Amino acid sequence: MAELANLARPAAADAPLLSIEGVAKNFGSFRAVDRLSLDIRAGEFFALLGPSGCGKTTLLRMLAGFETPDEGRILLDGRDIAPVLPHERPVNMMFQNYALFPHLSVRDNIAFGLKRAGMARAGIDTRVSEMVALVKLDGMEKRKPDQLSGGQRQRVALARSLARRPKVLLLDEPLAALDKKLRESTQQELMELQRSLGMTFIVVTHDQEEAMTMANRIGVMNAGRLEQVAAPRDLYEAPASRWVAEFVGDVNLFDGEVASHEHHRLTVASRNGGNIVATEPRQLVAGTGVSVAIRPEKVKLWHDGGPASDAGRSQAINRLAGIVADVSYLGGATVYKVKLDSGAVVRASMANTTRLDIHTYSAGQRVVAWFTPDDCVVLER
Repeated sequence: MAELANLARPAAADAPLLSIEGVAKNFGSFRAVDRLSLDIRAGEFFALLGPSGCGKTTLLRMLAGFETPDEGRILLDGRDIAPVLPHERPVNMMFQNYALFPHLSVRDNIAFGLKRAGMARAGIDTRVSEMVALVKLDGMEKRKPDQLSGGQRQRVALARSLARRPKVLLLDEPLAALDKKLRESTQQELMELQRSLGMTFIVVTHDQEEAMTMANRIGVMNAGRLEQVAAPRDLYEAPASRWVAEFVGDVNLFDGEVASHEHHRLTVASRNGGNIVATEPRQLVAGTGVSVAIRPEKVKLWHDGGPASDAGRSQAINRLAGIVADVSYLGGATVYKVKLDSGAVVRASMANTTRLDIHTYSAGQRVVAWFTPDDCVVLER
């Protein structure tokens, strides 16, 4: 097991393990990946996130060698692997449907790639035993895939992918077939496994929560291009564009123009919320079209009439009056939809920190939705 912990180490201290340089892929007239560039570090858990058809699986298949780039280079440890055949690359891919051989046992499924590589029988036996222990399938070596649960089949596929000790493991929607509880526990197991091996994992998913839970960094793809690459917190709290703000999590957006900008305080004349004040260090010229993004959990509600304290009033520079149109109780939080007097709808998500509904609001109740300038993200349009 000590040997397993040294699977992936960078060739140089600051050099990326994997460099994707201007890669493009066309299918007829459709451009699936559009001159995309990305560096991935050794030992990183990286997620490619995006809607269906954005090109993330096509990119993964090019890394695995199942598709050939029409343009650009893919460098692994400085070597261009684009012309290298899939089975000759130090890269393995775990498929969404696991692709296990139904007639083979757990042991033989894990050993399949090792036999194809010409490893000696003794070495195969040792490696398979290591993999079985690693994914906690002891005692199940003789079972066939149809005798296993979905989670156990997923572990067999993972063990088979790891058996040849690749430098990079590619995972295509690896948890999509699992139920919610099993998916959450498997996420933790994958993270612990990746950390213990020190290997580079690249996962493709359309599940935002999954990506933000597991990955060190996330690349958000749209129409074959990377919209933003960032750590999960930065991606959520500081989206680079209106598209990213809308795609990642829930968000309230107010479109308008810059009215004034003084001392890092930007006033935006919005079309659906009146004047909104935001903290913004960039100097934006009056009249510039912008969108102000506010996450629902940053929006607070007051009963009509406002807070009793002066401190509460001083924080609430941005106040929007309206009526509660809908209430959704989600267990840990309650989501309120407030129809503003302007006609726009604002979502507020409030944590249920007490068992009794002391601070709840009901449909039809008049309220004030408020948020601070620091809660706002200003996005140029």
